[in-house]
Amino acid sequence: MTTIALKNVLAKAGLKTDPTEFLALVEDAAKRLTPPSPNPAHYFSPEQREALQDVGLDLAPASEDDRDARARAVAAHAVLADSALTVAEAATLLGVDDSRIRHRLKEGRLTGWKAQGGWRLPAWQFTPSGVLPGLDVVLRAVPEDQPALVVAAFMSTPQTDLVINGRPATPRQWLLAGGDPEYVAELAAVLGTPV
Repeated sequence: MTTIALKNVLAKAGLKTDPTEFLALVEDAAKRLTPPSPNPAHYFSPEQREALQDVGLDLAPASEDDRDARARAVAAHAVLADSALTVAEAATLLGVDDSRIRHRLKEGRLTGWKAQGGWRLPAWQFTPSGVLPGLDVVLRAVPEDQPALVVAAFMSTPQTDLVINGRPATPRQWLLAGGDPEYVAELAAVLGTPV
């Protein structure tokens, strides 16, 4: 029954994986995270804590009644990894050779991480017909030390400085709507720094 429910959730989310593969991704992400701690904030500097909290991570100590605080981060990491494109998939989407994708990664015009089997490129930076408008401007502004999960969380979290139709928009929504990428770049430039 759980497998059927998970299969339905994955299908609704548009994730192209079966429950067994997804659970393996979750297990892998859980192993990579810090072991349980009564105070997860202890592992980070004040600046890092502020940056993580700015993108929506809860660093409050867990109580006995709380679910494991890592579960949301593990799930986000698993979805990010599962929805990421390979170099070949990105090349097909953009209609270019694989080497062009690697060149764009090297130049910072696309972002990704090296995993077993090669580069993985987060799906948030693509549209059905190409690359997110203004992506290169935004990526140039992101501090080099910011991990893919933090950048993905930033790009998918509504920002009060980016307003569309009277409502805060995510940086991705802003760029898709034709908003000035410099506004997103200004926000991205302070990821990981005290505000």
